Amino acid sequence: MSLAVPVQAEDAVTLFRIVTVKDEIVVGVTDRDMDDVQGRDVSAVGRALAARGELTLWQFAVRKGPDGELEQAPLRRISILNHASLRVEPYASPLRVVPVSE
Repeated sequence: MSLAVPVQAEDAVTLFRIVTVKDEIVVGVTDRDMDDVQGRDVSAVGRALAARGELTLWQFAVRKGPDGELEQAPLRRISILNHASLRVEPYASPLRVVPVSE
């Protein structure tokens, strides 16, 4: 006899680069967050940021994974505030992207 243990599905993550005059960071938007911003591309994120004035997203950073390989992984939740000099760009990481597990 075996027990079926439900496994929580992890959301896929779409990465974006947030660029300001001072710096840039990589953020991840989960499928759940994409539903919240009503779109699946950089335009939807930009429109949501302009309409709301702020978005709370996952900041991603490079780290070494358990296998020793570099990976792009969630670091912390951050709030992005709308600003005239802020730019949102799509970002394609050459590294493995770790899904967000909440």
